[in-house]
Amino acid sequence: MSIYSERIAKVQKKIMENGLEADVVSDLKSIEYLIDRKVTHMGERLMALAIPKEGKAQLFVNKLFPIEEGEDFDVVYHDDTDIATKDLAAYLPSGTIGIDGFLYAQFLIQLLEQRSYIKAVNGSYIVNQIRMIKDETERDLMRKASLLNDEVISKVPSMLREGMTELELAELLIAEYKKIGSPWEPLVGFSAGAAEPHHINGDTKLKPGDLVLVDAGQETNGYFSDMTRTFFYKGITEEQRKVYELVKEANRRGREAVRPGVRFCDIDAAARDYIASEGYGEYFTHRLGHNIGMQLHEEPSVAGNNEMVVEEGMTFSIEPGIYLSGKFGVRIEDLVLVTKDGCETLNYYPRDIQIIE
Repeated sequence: MSIYSERIAKVQKKIMENGLEADVVSDLKSIEYLIDRKVTHMGERLMALAIPKEGKAQLFVNKLFPIEEGEDFDVVYHDDTDIATKDLAAYLPSGTIGIDGFLYAQFLIQLLEQRSYIKAVNGSYIVNQIRMIKDETERDLMRKASLLNDEVISKVPSMLREGMTELELAELLIAEYKKIGSPWEPLVGFSAGAAEPHHINGDTKLKPGDLVLVDAGQETNGYFSDMTRTFFYKGITEEQRKVYELVKEANRRGREAVRPGVRFCDIDAAARDYIASEGYGEYFTHRLGHNIGMQLHEEPSVAGNNEMVVEEGMTFSIEPGIYLSGKFGVRIEDLVLVTKDGCETLNYYPRDIQIIE
């Protein structure tokens, strides 16, 4: 049995466990994960993989996107003159059907108009729960992507020069990432810019005494990396040093808390409570992390309201931060892979203070 047959079988098991008749998957990344067919975009057109609780899956797709049939699925085509969901509606059995969150509302409405006796429920969790647990091949791909990311981040100190802008540093990073994969837009913040967790790179020029925050990564062989490091350009203040060391310790505590059986909210608390105990709780303004794999941000969140239990094989970020508006922000982010008795940190680039002269 191929890895993709095994994944389809896992989906069918969960379909039955949850009392569904079928699950309809339209998330392109999930379709790629299940049947090894990659489509980068569909625009406004339909692509849906219908997986019944028993039997062969069916992929419903517009003729503009020809797909080779596989061992575990058949392909059913429609064109722009057809009712896009007609064949899908005819294929689905009566009863409760899982529909993932990526099926356009226009198609869902159209589907239910044709089959009013179908009960549609949120089915995103069916595939998401399977994708959360990375197999050995995926784990190795995550390790490789993160090590390559380390190599690019290690070049940041040599890239820094007085007078360069955030945008210029971002472009240098993108050029390096293109050598090893497909980069996503890096976040670069100098001093006050770093105090904005989702800062937009701008024309701020680097000057002595600035803090430099870099949040960056790439997709390599279908899997994503993500890390953040904070540097200091030609000097550091005592306040910056204090905040940096607090965030570094919060990062360590967060990673140390990771092991199977622990809840995500408890991992978040391990880092957040420490920052709060040092008087900076109000300045840590986001969740501790997010899962990652074939997409940069996957479910679930490493957050205070998530009581889901961590399992071996999950990969997610630990990224505490302190953001002092108008002054500076510090974030240190690493990816972790949950092992049978703890976690493996996938980033090796140093976390100690670096002052770039």
